[in-house]
Amino acid sequence: MTAWSATPDGVTITVRLTPKGGRDSIDGIEMLSDGRVVLKARVRVAPYEDAANEALVALLARSLGVPPRGVAITGGATSRIKRVTVVGDAGALATTLEKLTGAR
Repeated sequence: MTAWSATPDGVTITVRLTPKGGRDSIDGIEMLSDGRVVLKARVRVAPYEDAANEALVALLARSLGVPPRGVAITGGATSRIKRVTVVGDAGALATTLEKLTGAR
């Protein structure tokens, strides 16, 4: 059970973002009450004028070792639950995500 899936160009990740979370971090994976599995992330900034989304893109890019232009929010831009696409080698990105979250 993971919060991401491989795509031809990389991976798509379902993220639950907590703005004003006190720090920028990836906090593992979680199963929501509706059965969806999400990657939990938090950023310091408030959800004002897209600042939290920009901080999420920067956090994922830094954590996964890809350039920020390779990370795009493809769904849920104004929601807490977001779909994020990361361009790169799907296998390498999945391995990095597993290390970051402790998922197997």
